Amino acid sequence: MKIMAIDYGDAHTGVAVSDRTGTLCGFSTVVTAYTSEKVLAQLKPLIAEHEVTELVLGHPVNMDGTRGPRAEKAEAFAEQLREATGLPVTLWDERRTTVDAHNILANNGKRAKERKKTVDAVAASLMLEGYLTFKKRNL
Repeated sequence: MKIMAIDYGDAHTGVAVSDRTGTLCGFSTVVTAYTSEKVLAQLKPLIAEHEVTELVLGHPVNMDGTRGPRAEKAEAFAEQLREATGLPVTLWDERRTTVDAHNILANNGKRAKERKKTVDAVAASLMLEGYLTFKKRNL
């Protein structure tokens, strides 16, 4: 069973896939596309290649827990994912993952320009780690 976490963005979408045991992040990348249809077109081959059975999509709720336009956009994309893949999609609170990803990369000596290329993949990996930990604790 492999789980794919998706940090959906306007131009860059971070992707992370667990290993078969569902305990570690085994693969991560960034998809560059400006429409949901183009993101889906790039995600579908990755889902097939990695034999993904479950999707986790970042749900960018506001810091106070309310839903804004970005959360609504993610909810609409979740529905597109379900329809296009037939896989279950879990919306996962992604508050602070991008900030934490920037901090991790900065603390490892990456300059801002270098961070921009990988920050979305790191954010997706952080979401995946959080989700995998949640699943282990709640089984």
